[in-house]
Amino acid sequence: MPDPAAVGQHIADVATAMVKRGYRVVVLTSARGYDDPSVRYRHREIRDGVEIIRLGAASFGKRSILMRLAGGFSFLTQTVVRSFGISHIDAILVSTSPPLASLAAIAISLVRAAPIKYWIMDLNPDQAIAMNMVVADSRAARAFNWLNRRILSRAQSVIVLDRFMAERVLRKLDVASKLHVIAPWAHEERLADVPHDENPFRRKHGLHGKLVIMYSGNHSPANPLKTVLHAAERLQNDPRILFAFVGGGSGKREVDALRSRNILSLPYQPLEELRYSLAAADVHLVTLGDAMAGIVHPCKIYGAMAVARPVVFFGPAECHISDILGRANAGWKLRHGDIDGAVQLFQSLASASVIELCSRGTRAREFVTMECGKEMLCGELCDVIESGVTKCAA
Repeated sequence: MPDPAAVGQHIADVATAMVKRGYRVVVLTSARGYDDPSVRYRHREIRDGVEIIRLGAASFGKRSILMRLAGGFSFLTQTVVRSFGISHIDAILVSTSPPLASLAAIAISLVRAAPIKYWIMDLNPDQAIAMNMVVADSRAARAFNWLNRRILSRAQSVIVLDRFMAERVLRKLDVASKLHVIAPWAHEERLADVPHDENPFRRKHGLHGKLVIMYSGNHSPANPLKTVLHAAERLQNDPRILFAFVGGGSGKREVDALRSRNILSLPYQPLEELRYSLAAADVHLVTLGDAMAGIVHPCKIYGAMAVARPVVFFGPAECHISDILGRANAGWKLRHGDIDGAVQLFQSLASASVIELCSRGTRAREFVTMECGKEMLCGELCDVIESGVTKCAA
């Protein structure tokens, strides 16, 4: 079972789809959990026809940059070595998690003469620079951009998630002839609009009679929650409203530090329970840092819309989330720092009719069905992987 992080789920979908197309698919991944490295998985497994090889000593947690780097380099070294044991490689699919995975892809490509399909989920050092973790002209930033140009140049195909990300990539290197914009898909086949009175998640956590405003997924500094948390603190005496924060990540500490009576904090939910946790919300929250457009692409909006829930977005006016909400008319947009506006909006949602919320939720689900379905978008990505590849029978 892939980890709860969106990148793992989407790569698992692609791997399974490529098996159905007749390819042998081998996945090299970590033997430890993404959010919780104390979680260990079997070192070898075949799931849905996909051969999974999990590597030990590939994650030491996220407590410091040094620990992340140590785990990352250990993982990359093992990946290159283990690739020598794979009899034939038609193509290499590599993403941006971990950030230096492209280094291993280049090494394997050079030794095995296999084309690279580069699936960009986020951009570094852009993200680290935007978060003031790295100086733009530092050695680390220059080294990372050098690596970016190497992988972009060597890749046979480059896949990005939105038009803003495409613009950033093209500024690094002109790869327009091999660039594909394919959004992440909703997992609508395992998500559903579960009525509140039939939802075991709402019963378990005592959510009856509450307007539940939920943030679900990775709590990253790239997706700031300060405005929401300040608004929640000011609304803690309003018995109608409850804020639920489900998931993990370094930003979860900020949520847990605010001991407000109207906040429910929970870890990632098992994938088989995701339909219930997402549908337990009345409204979903999506946030994006003002400097993060085209750098990261929060996938949580697709899950929220797939369960027919409207979205409140905090972030820049120009980004893929704003594009989606503008086209679907399925939510509301606010800027970071607008605490008064957030309080007023949340209060108005608590007073809104069920019909109003449901109508926006219905439009959200219709948008996902028409434009963000798994069969269509995963199929497009598999077509890109398959293009220009000499197939070796599975």
